[in-house]
Amino acid sequence: MSKVIAVFGAGSGLGASVARRFGREGFRVALVARRRHRLDALVEQLAVDGIEAAGFTADLSRPADVPALIASVRDRFGRIDVIEYGPFSTEQSLIPAAQTDAAVLEAGLPMFLLTPVEVVRAVLPEWTERGDGAFLLTTGVTAVHPMPRLSGLAPLGAAARNYLYSLHGELADTGIYAGTLSVGAMIARSEMSTLIDRAGTPTGSTAKFPVVDPDDLAEQYWDMYTKRDRIEQLHPQPQGA
Repeated sequence: MSKVIAVFGAGSGLGASVARRFGREGFRVALVARRRHRLDALVEQLAVDGIEAAGFTADLSRPADVPALIASVRDRFGRIDVIEYGPFSTEQSLIPAAQTDAAVLEAGLPMFLLTPVEVVRAVLPEWTERGDGAFLLTTGVTAVHPMPRLSGLAPLGAAARNYLYSLHGELADTGIYAGTLSVGAMIARSEMSTLIDRAGTPTGSTAKFPVVDPDDLAEQYWDMYTKRDRIEQLHPQPQGA
């Protein structure tokens, strides 16, 4: 039975590229996102490339729904081998820390910290029994390097990264891999880039980041998954790295 990757927060940018990159290696693909019509369109696009995929609608701000969601994916595909977790919310913003309040963090807490923890808990028994599995977490570079005026939900990314590092250390000897890709760029073809293209480049945080091709990020994820030689990859690489 061929392996399965579940892409959480599947969209037209990184999610689609990850699905195609792993699909080229024979993976079947479970796509998880809120909107059915976007999922259906992506399933059709992958089918053209000969990749078997299915969409699963879910609100990732509801961690209590994770067990049922994971069960649905298993019912369809029989197994889950890799998770890529990188949801996007149109409510995301990089605002100054001085303007960040409890309500901002509370609103993002489920999607960006609680749900990924529950996803790991839901798949870990299967991976432990098999002695193999991989959890790939996408974060922003501000979770790694805090920057003035670029806070907002970044503290939640930092907390998730902290969890990922601990997870990696605990599971490394079991055959289970945990790694994180921290992106310091606007991802081309993503919903965020589309919104900015329509509205024009805003002043402030988004103008500080370059644009990256999601295919390049997906290639880095494949390299991390196959080599399993590092916990974290930053993109773009800091100068002098």
